[in-house]
Parts: sequence; structure tokens; C-alpha cells
Amino acid sequence: MFTGIIEELGEIISLEKEQENLHITIKSNITHELKIDQSVSHNGVCLTVVAIEGDTYRVTAIQETLNKTALGSLKAGQKVNLERAMKLGDRLDGHIVQGHVDQTGICTAIANEEGSWRFTFTYDPSKSNMTIEKGSITIDGTSLTVVDSNKDSFSVAIIPYTYDHTIFNQYTIGTEVNLEFDVVGKYVARLMELRS
Repeated sequence: MFTGIIEELGEIISLEKEQENLHITIKSNITHELKIDQSVSHNGVCLTVVAIEGDTYRVTAIQETLNKTALGSLKAGQKVNLERAMKLGDRLDGHIVQGHVDQTGICTAIANEEGSWRFTFTYDPSKSNMTIEKGSITIDGTSLTVVDSNKDSFSVAIIPYTYDHTIFNQYTIGTEVNLEFDVVGKYVARLMELRS
């Protein structure tokens, strides 16, 4: 369980394919605090630490994860959002984030709003996911509030701190992102579906 508050940016050092799996080696300032078997969110995807060496650690993404996320498009040298699992009893500064990506989305607009940025994303509505204005959304592991909500798109406002301390400053039109929709909203939608 995560909060969507990004702790650190990691750097992809290497990507190694082994059969259907992708081994990802990451360098970060929190590596020395990690342990084998620990869950860490990487751009919103919960992955298990399988090896640690110096200031780098390795995680493995299976084919199912690669099919549902944007991890397969990572490149060496690229930055990723990192968050360790929340501790029981800590403040929940973002919202409840599982680290289970529902689907990917595409950045379709970036507007500089003189002190903040508005990013717009589209997604495939056939998967029955949805947003609501002022509801929560997780983009590449970052907990955000939806500004505008449509059937297949939404926008979020990004303050300078978030822009500087996450990978939002790397996004361009066409960037693919990992989306995790609000867990409470998903349960409500499923209940409504079962009732009809």
C-alpha cells in the first residue's frame, strides 16, 4: 500500500530481458535503506526488490506487468518515480494507492498556467475506469486531484514542487503513463455494474 507521495527519483541503470521477464536495475539515494523482498513503487507499479549492490538494486517485471503498464518502454538513463510502501500509523498525505496499474494513458496537452502546469491525459474508456472532478488519480505513482473529467480524458494541475520532484518535467505530448484509478471509485463502479 502506498500514498502516491513520491519520495525519490531513481535512475534506470540497465534493463535485461530474460525470457518473458524484464530485470530492471535502478540507482537511487534510498537504496541503502532497502532490503530484499521489499515492495517499492516504480512509476506507480509495485515491484519487489530482488537484489541490492552498492547504490543500485534490481526488480523484476513479469510479462503480465509489462502488458498492463508502460514499464516496457523504459530506457537506460531515464528517471523513475520511487515510493516505498507506507508504514502503518503514518499520515496518509496522498490517497490509498495499491501500486496495481489499471491501464496506461497518453499525455495529450501541457499548458503552462503562469505558476503551474495543466496536463491532460486520454485513456481507453472501454476498460470501465473513470475519473470524477476533484477525485483522486495516480499518474506514474503520483497522487493527484482531477481538475477536469471526461469519459475518456482528464486533466490535473501540477504545482512547481511536484513538477521539479517527479518525472512530470520529462513528459511531452505522446508520453505514455501508468494510471491507477481511485480504489474506492472502482468498488463503487463494480457494485453499480452488479446491480444492473
